[in-house]
Amino acid sequence: MNWMPRTTTTQTARPGNPWLAYHRPQEAARIRLFCFPYAGGGASLYRTWAQGLPPQVEVCPVQLPGRENRIREEPFRRMEALVEALAAGLAPLLDRPFAFFGHSMGSLIAFELTRHLVRERGLSPAHLFVSGHRAPQLPPQDEPIHPLPDEEFLAKVFELNGTPEEVRTDPELRALFLPILRADFELCETYGYQEAAPLPCPVSAFGGLGDSHVPREDLQAWQEQSQGRFVLRMLPGDHFFLTSAEPLLLRTLGQELYTIARKQP
Repeated sequence: MNWMPRTTTTQTARPGNPWLAYHRPQEAARIRLFCFPYAGGGASLYRTWAQGLPPQVEVCPVQLPGRENRIREEPFRRMEALVEALAAGLAPLLDRPFAFFGHSMGSLIAFELTRHLVRERGLSPAHLFVSGHRAPQLPPQDEPIHPLPDEEFLAKVFELNGTPEEVRTDPELRALFLPILRADFELCETYGYQEAAPLPCPVSAFGGLGDSHVPREDLQAWQEQSQGRFVLRMLPGDHFFLTSAEPLLLRTLGQELYTIARKQP
């Protein structure tokens, strides 16, 4: 590998674009990486990623309504509406090569946004990275949990091991996060996959070796969604290997993105 991770970064929100946070515009970058969060998460999940990726990559953490600096906004509950809003909000930044990364719910959002851009604008990311989510064409595995009473709903969410214990025990945090989590799960659980041609871009899928909710075979099924190259990589950790295996994940992403960036004029 012929790149060195950054040692410093400036974390700022892009003026005038509420869809981005912790983003440092880089005129010399050759590719932008848009990062989409998991259910209940915000752009801060990716606030330090620029330090671990090649300098040719401009990291763009996507901030969805209803969380962090957009806490006063109503979160989306339907995928189609969210994708249309994202396509419009991110349009000014799609003027150079770009890639998408999403974890769990973020994978589904990145996938459907890619489909929308290909269908409506003839525009495709250079690469789609999906993480911690079964292939979208697979039938639902579990019953929806978003309509459950609070205690039952939170118990199911906590089985994934990614929500801080304080959300269950602290009344203020609970009141803050519960509506976001419920809306995000509704977004995913009301999603209906529609048959369409495979994507024109390569797809890489990542999974956790200890993730009992998303087994390897469900990740391998993402291969059906790409006309191009497909790679599956399993990393140490459970459903939230995104955090526990972050250095290894960033090193893998960095290698792929560096290769893409080198091909750009």
